[in-house]
Amino acid sequence: ASARVRWRQGLPVPSPAHRRTVEAVRAAVAEVPGLAVVGAWVAGNGLASVVPDARRTAAALVVPRPEGRVSTTPRGVTETGGMPQTVRVGTRASVLALTQTGHVADALTALGAGDHELVRVRTDGDRLTGSLATLGGTGVFVTALRDALLDGRCDVAVHSFKDLPTTPAPGLVVAAVPVRQDPRDALCAREGWTLATLPEGASVGTGSPRRAAQLLAARPDLRVVDIRGNVDTRLRRIEDDLDAVVLAAAGLARLDRLDAVTEALPPDVMTPAPAQGALAVEVRAEDAVAGTPLAAALAALDHRPTHLAVLAERALLNRLEAGCAAPVGAHARLGDDGVLTLSAVVLRTDGTASLHRSDALTLDGSATDDAARTALAAAGLGTRLAETLLADGAADLADLAAGGRA
Repeated sequence: ASARVRWRQGLPVPSPAHRRTVEAVRAAVAEVPGLAVVGAWVAGNGLASVVPDARRTAAALVVPRPEGRVSTTPRGVTETGGMPQTVRVGTRASVLALTQTGHVADALTALGAGDHELVRVRTDGDRLTGSLATLGGTGVFVTALRDALLDGRCDVAVHSFKDLPTTPAPGLVVAAVPVRQDPRDALCAREGWTLATLPEGASVGTGSPRRAAQLLAARPDLRVVDIRGNVDTRLRRIEDDLDAVVLAAAGLARLDRLDAVTEALPPDVMTPAPAQGALAVEVRAEDAVAGTPLAAALAALDHRPTHLAVLAERALLNRLEAGCAAPVGAHARLGDDGVLTLSAVVLRTDGTASLHRSDALTLDGSATDDAARTALAAAGLGTRLAETLLADGAADLADLAAGGRA
């Protein structure tokens, strides 16, 4: 026999708008260590959906002991209240990664987390050749580091924030975003040339479709060459076969190579990648819970204006469902007046058309101490501006998966 029952107050089939709301809330809640959301509105109707999802979520908030029992003692503190063990900080082995990770590790030690050691992890982005877009784009420099965190080989991982996928990793949180370096792109050219004075037909190297599209939008006569390699390898191309290369100013600053810059490109000429210049300090969720020396050091290291700006930029990228293969730029800034301003651009890959939009949000002063509410507001600004871009035809300019669902 069979029967069909209609539950009048049941959740309907999730709409795209509902899914976007859930994604935005989950991303904002992930900013608060030890906090998660569950229920039918997240997992779908019925106990068969709600209970397994709640169990998985709860399991991600506790620390499994090696013998399989569960401990509520946060990692990094002994059960007798002793001093924390050495903090193992995971990093890629490139010169830039080691430099920026070293700065974070030193800061954590200075802020009371205890001694540290660097753990080098090789990622797919380090091992494979080819353009970043063909390698899978966002995530190729991240997955191995996240695996090292989850299986206990390291306690902290330091990423260039723009390399992180926009979807949070289960069991992990970005517990700190230090003060952002200069987010602009920098032109490094022969003869001290600027973008305006480069000779007609000059060859400019970059591995970024976003940079390539904006270069061609400003100078259609340029010959853009796809390049890979570390900072020194790219700069050497200027001496060998290129007239110029475009690199992130933040990386050059961290390596003390700003002497190579001939022009810092303003954001209205070349809008940076979302989160460019920012670092993400990622840990297991239980290690960010207040009460441990490491958690206290992470909280002190976090620069809230940078964190909120990056949240807005990444929420825009998430709604557009655009990775590094899509020519999308975004730049946000939180002013002293509490106004969070976000500007973004979507371009055709050949630079022949572009769509610039901006939006702003005044953060409620009474809510600035409420981390979850403020994070949700910042993410909401990014999502709202992305919706504006899609409504104005962004999907027609670039290959945005979200365009087909908007």
